[in-house]
Amino acid sequence: MARQIGFILVAGLVLGACTAPGGTVGNVPEAVATLAGPNQNLATARVLPEDGCYWYMHNGQVETTLLPLRTASGNPICVAREG
Repeated sequence: MARQIGFILVAGLVLGACTAPGGTVGNVPEAVATLAGPNQNLATARVLPEDGCYWYMHNGQVETTLLPLRTASGNPICVAREG
């Protein structure tokens, strides 16, 4: 019985360490993750310097394609430009 409890405690500690630090989800800030629509891979999302927008890798049946990260309504998610 003590062995089972020990296993459960260790499993809880290991799984608890899997959270993203600093308010991020995958590679994006939590605010961007909240805006993003469903079925997009936030773990591969990043900002491209060419346009200042977030893009993610979509793994299709034939190829892997870089696609813009979009909101649930279809708008691209971009960072504000300084200027």
